[in-house]
Amino acid sequence: MADEDLPPLEPNADSSSADDKARLFAMLYDDLRRIAQRQLRRSASEVVSPTTLLHESYLAFGSNSAQFPDEARFLGYASRVMRGLLIDLMRERLAAKRGGGILITRLDTSVSDSVSGVDEMARLAEAIDDLETREPRLAELVNLQYFCGYSFEEIAAMRDCSVKTLQRDWQKARMLLFAQLNEAT
Repeated sequence: MADEDLPPLEPNADSSSADDKARLFAMLYDDLRRIAQRQLRRSASEVVSPTTLLHESYLAFGSNSAQFPDEARFLGYASRVMRGLLIDLMRERLAAKRGGGILITRLDTSVSDSVSGVDEMARLAEAIDDLETREPRLAELVNLQYFCGYSFEEIAAMRDCSVKTLQRDWQKARMLLFAQLNEAT
């Protein structure tokens, strides 16, 4: 389906229905695929292909009733879903590597290095989720900038605010996440 076949997304539209989610998914497919590629690059994992990660996250969209008043929130939510799916897939893969119920007499040392990467990613995901409960605007900025790969200029245009404001918010978000991650260790 081509973008010109789709009705335009209204900035304050209630996009909670399945049709609206499907329309957003189709409109933003290229952006979503880029986000999936970025997520996989960041995790340094070859668990799945970007297309598979994207389509699995689309299936997860249908299972909840989240509302997306604009594209930025939809993309932020999509990146969070992909991050969660990727963590789950990496854990499943590591469990299979460790035997998945089969008695192992010797454990490969490369697995322990991978486990710490999954644990770090899971801790970061939990810290961002906690930040979202306290400062949703900052958590959305982290998702858009770090996970979606948008520049401050692009996010400023989406949010209709200044780049300087975003840079201050970014510093605050990094400080809060850093404090939380250090507190957990």
